[in-house]
Amino acid sequence: MISFVIPVYNERESLATLLDELAGMAASENLGPIEVLFIDDGSRDGSWRVIQGLAARDARVRAVRFRRNFGKAAALTAGFGRAKGEIVFTLDADLQDDPAEVPRFLELLNRGEGLDVISGWKRTRHDPWHKVLPSRVFNRMVSRLTGTHLHDHNCGFKCYRAEVLREVFIYGELHRFVPVLAGARGFRVGEIEVNHRSRKFGRSKYGFSRFFKGFLDLMTVRFLTGFGQRPQHVLGVLGLILLAIGGLGMGYLAAYWIVDHWVLNQDHPIGSRPLLTYSTALLVVGTQLVSLGILAELVTSYNLRAEDTFSVAEAIDSETDTRTESTAETTLANDRSSPSSA
Repeated sequence: MISFVIPVYNERESLATLLDELAGMAASENLGPIEVLFIDDGSRDGSWRVIQGLAARDARVRAVRFRRNFGKAAALTAGFGRAKGEIVFTLDADLQDDPAEVPRFLELLNRGEGLDVISGWKRTRHDPWHKVLPSRVFNRMVSRLTGTHLHDHNCGFKCYRAEVLREVFIYGELHRFVPVLAGARGFRVGEIEVNHRSRKFGRSKYGFSRFFKGFLDLMTVRFLTGFGQRPQHVLGVLGLILLAIGGLGMGYLAAYWIVDHWVLNQDHPIGSRPLLTYSTALLVVGTQLVSLGILAELVTSYNLRAEDTFSVAEAIDSETDTRTESTAETTLANDRSSPSSA
């Protein structure tokens, strides 16, 4: 089965058309069983009534309605948790993502390159320049800092193997970083150029402020993927650097005072020197960072589960199979020899 997870926020005009396009594409390409999950993220325009009508006419439609707007990451998480398919697609409900591109995703996924995540790349975008230009800068920054090189991290048109979504947890506004989080777990990530269509209904739900939020989210993701299980390696190292610089400053002032007071018999006070203030501040902040790193390590060790520290692709455990067969044979022999079986 293939699942299509579609977050919805005030998109009532496009929902029926989107479902018809998905159904028509699935029939023409002989995709087999599909399901379409609409996640209504607190719409106020009657989108839920439209979804109810679509579910009544097509049994492949499933839906969830949030009590209020919780954001795209929450909508995707709800959809991922309910998806039954071995392959899961995400796409936006505004018709800018073209369902006709789905077979190309599947072809790349099954080509034998071992990809687990495929992200769409809207090379030609039908958006205003003031959205396109910052987005390109942001995408380059994400690729450079995370090591997951994609042209369009923001594209909502993506394809996943189901096992990816069982290991990757998103919250806040981390939905655009799912490929990055998957790559950090060892899954293979690729991309494919997709057709980006002009918006027919409504308006974009994202303003310029999302780029500031995106930068903060990028810092979070970089910390999670690089130091999520060893926070002391970044906090402690930074703290030690500050302690070293502050210690050097204090050492210089101490040597200066000794030479000035005992060797040269002069009395130049050091209490008013800026270096004393800077060195003291560096020592205090460095101590705080090291202490914070220790606390972060304690919290991490308390909450970390064993399965969070690795990701298993395959396993061969003949020993377990042998024990299982031996146990089964012993049980069968006991059953045959027992009076009740006779």
